[in-house]
Amino acid sequence: MRKNAVLITVLFTLVVTLLSVSVVFWEVFKLNKQRYINHIFAKQAIITQIYRQHQQRLTSHIMLEANLAVYNFVLEKNEARKNIIIKNAKILKKKNFRSVDSSLMLSQEGFYTQKIITDLTVTMLEFNKAIYFYIQSPSSSVLILDEKLMPYKYWSLAYSYLIIILIISFSFVLILQRLRPLIRLRKKIALYGDGNMNISFKTKGSDEIALVSNELESTRRKINNILESRTLFLRNIMHELKTPIAKGTIATQMLDSQKQVDRFSSIFGRLESLVTEFALIEEVTSLDDKTDFKEYRLIDIIDEAVDMAMVERSSVSVEIDATYKINANFRLYTTAIKNMIDNGIKYSTDAHVKILIIDNELCFESIGECLKHPLQYYIEPFTKDNPSKNSFGLGLYLVDSILKAHNQVLAHEYDNGVNRFIFA
Repeated sequence: MRKNAVLITVLFTLVVTLLSVSVVFWEVFKLNKQRYINHIFAKQAIITQIYRQHQQRLTSHIMLEANLAVYNFVLEKNEARKNIIIKNAKILKKKNFRSVDSSLMLSQEGFYTQKIITDLTVTMLEFNKAIYFYIQSPSSSVLILDEKLMPYKYWSLAYSYLIIILIISFSFVLILQRLRPLIRLRKKIALYGDGNMNISFKTKGSDEIALVSNELESTRRKINNILESRTLFLRNIMHELKTPIAKGTIATQMLDSQKQVDRFSSIFGRLESLVTEFALIEEVTSLDDKTDFKEYRLIDIIDEAVDMAMVERSSVSVEIDATYKINANFRLYTTAIKNMIDNGIKYSTDAHVKILIIDNELCFESIGECLKHPLQYYIEPFTKDNPSKNSFGLGLYLVDSILKAHNQVLAHEYDNGVNRFIFA
């Protein structure tokens, strides 16, 4: 999810924007519709007045129709159709109020005013794209069609909404289109990190992403040149060192004194070991890809490491299931185990190393004193605890470098007189 954080953020913003715009337009739609209904409902005052006059004066239906026609109102006289409309129409608005009628009356005491209060209910209905007013009184009811009024039309608002949604969507499509080079750039950087040193970041354009891509391409070329120069330098210098070492070893055999022969042989032997360790370090640090990584039985790697260490088989105890497998570079992982065997035998009190699996991790146990310094001190190059030992202090540094290439780390713990080194 983190790999696509920018894309997810853009999509989230798009969704939030569309939802916000939709909510706003929905509220505007409801408000406009309600305002329109309130506005046209005002016509009920005219209709109510005509209807009250009809009731007060007891005029005929023909007169009522004539009065309504003046305002483009049509009285629905078909009772069947009237019932269908009332039953199926949509109620837009309904209002209850009282009608007060005053009339002058004569009695034995003289003239007096009589007030008649009538309860009326006016309901505005929508049916088949027409507006009706349904007036109910205790004595009668009428259904009146307004020929001029039409239901609320939302097309203009809908068009505006669709246009804005299209503009927003098109804008985000353009944003995503501009992000595509960034996605391709991320994939190229990942390939470069995995060891594809020839991947090209160069791209056309003059925007910010193109500028970053071209700068990365320039940096890639510089890094490749530095790596090539470093590799060439190290390999040449190691080649040049091996030649005089070989000549010195041969010349040593011509010395008359056996003591001097042994001394110079030891010196040249140590120099050759140092060059070999340098070559391994250079190979590990310049490991570009994992094409040499394959699945091997761990017991086979350990057997090869014991042979490389040139120690007695009795000095190494192996308690590992023969079916246990790991994915590794065989030669480098063998070298790491060989160095752990060398260190275990060299610094243990009984010259013995035990190799086993604990919690699915490869462990090397040897009896001896606890390390005087933290493990980090010993995995630095040219560091050793006892200068008298025949070592250059590169063993654990080389082991740590090989493990890092295998996405592992070197750990140490001390338990009841036992040093335990762990490939975690």
